[in-house]
Amino acid sequence: MTAPGEASPDLATETFLAHRNLLFTVAYEMLGSAADAEDVLQETWLKWAGVDLDEIREHRAYLVRITTRQALTRLRTLGRRKESYIGTWLPEPLLTAPDVAEDVELADNVSMAMLLVLETLRPTERAVFVLREVFDVPYDEIAEAVGKTPAAVRQIGHRARSHVSARRPRGDVTPAETRGALNAFQKAVETGDLQGLLDLLAPDVVFLGDGGGVKQAVPRPIVGADKVARLLTAGHVRLPAPLRPMQVNGHPALVLKLDGEVDTVLTLRIDEGKITGLYAVRNPAKLSHMDEETALRR
Repeated sequence: MTAPGEASPDLATETFLAHRNLLFTVAYEMLGSAADAEDVLQETWLKWAGVDLDEIREHRAYLVRITTRQALTRLRTLGRRKESYIGTWLPEPLLTAPDVAEDVELADNVSMAMLLVLETLRPTERAVFVLREVFDVPYDEIAEAVGKTPAAVRQIGHRARSHVSARRPRGDVTPAETRGALNAFQKAVETGDLQGLLDLLAPDVVFLGDGGGVKQAVPRPIVGADKVARLLTAGHVRLPAPLRPMQVNGHPALVLKLDGEVDTVLTLRIDEGKITGLYAVRNPAKLSHMDEETALRR
């Protein structure tokens, strides 16, 4: 039997599962970590299972509110963890189903480049931006979620939009263009073609590597086409396994697997036809969830 004031287990479960992808994406965009997003969903479920659904007018809004508050708490904890992180911190790559790429807005907002832009926002700014700009949540609902007035949320949203607009990738890039650049990049790297890489890279390209102190990675950002191209072609040797094109964070990416396990995920940022960012994640703790059966779907 259901205790007085508690939700029916079936109704609570059905409602939660119906909104699970939305809640995960909100948490992931706020945290840049799939593992932490899953933890937030667990915490959201525990709180949700104990509420009286008869007293909740909008189930979706209430779930988003719980998720946002849990994510904000965890985001502040993550900030402290990043301060002691060894080397460059990059968001956890997320395997995505092909249909996510068809949703251009979602694909752009979960891209590695965009997640790095969101990292430059304060926690509340990030929450407001994600809820308003990505999911079009009304200001009064966002205010409930972040504990601010609707007027304050509008100001925070305006500030966050301006900040993101100045830093987000410039110009629309189609999946076909990304695949073309990725294929050309892969060929140049695998053949040690220095000039081929220089033709693809923007003059101010930035290469970032995240090994988490566990796997070898560049310890600091490498900036400039010549430096990045020479790094990628210096002492060129055959890769221990083929690079596999996969859909990561809504966009084509390259994945290196060794002994059946993901060893490296390489994503890129393209601005106005040139590669301006290369992001290589090698930290095993950030790759353990790269499972095709759990890929993010719309």
